[in-house]
Formats: sequence, structure tokens, C-alpha cells
Amino acid sequence: MADKPTILLAEDEQALRSALSYQLESEGFTVLQARDGEEAIRIAKDRHPQLILLDMIMPVKDGFEVLRVLKEDTELQGTPVIALTNLADATNEKKARDQGVTDYLVKSDLDMADVVTKIRSILKLT
Repeated sequence: MADKPTILLAEDEQALRSALSYQLESEGFTVLQARDGEEAIRIAKDRHPQLILLDMIMPVKDGFEVLRVLKEDTELQGTPVIALTNLADATNEKKARDQGVTDYLVKSDLDMADVVTKIRSILKLT
């Protein structure tokens, strides 16, 4: 059997990070966790995940800064990124999409099953 796809979950809210991590692991993914933007960049560069779930409001470096760094890194610029955020306004969504996010999920609308479905679709695992 092939290796499990690796997902980097960059989220500073511990409860949400734990819940998403549990859901993704139960669906057969390997989950790497980062609590802030700087840690997310370091893990992404070290481990090269197949996909990144990225909170846009985090300590140290926010998601927009993380995106900028990832898109400047030739080894990581093709990695799909799903923005995970409380920023529900069109301005921030446009900014994130302009910076190359693959999808944009608002936390208040979050459905764990939908997240898994989106990840499987983006990674072509459906």
C-alpha cells in the first residue's frame, strides 16, 4: 500500500487543531501540526506535506505571510493550500486566492466531512 498522504495542519486554536487532526488521521492521513506561522514554514520545508490546511490568523507569522514564503520556495510553491479562517469577508478571500490558495474555508461554516472531501478531491484520492 502507498504511504499515507501527509497534511500540515497550521492552526493556533488547540481544540480545532485536535479535532481536525483526529478526523484526518481517522480518514487515513498523516497529520503534522503547527501552532504558529513560523512553525508551519519550518515543518513545510522539512517534511514537504502533500497539502497544507492554513489558518490565516496565527501568532508569529500570519497565514498571508506563510503563503508568501511558501510561494517563493521552488520546492513548496506547488503544494495545495486550503485557507482555514474566521475572515469571512470577500477582501480577505480575494487576497488569499490571489496569493495562490486552492480553497478558502470559513471556520464558522466548517464541516469536518466537507474538509476531508475537499482534501481527497484536491489530492485526487476520490
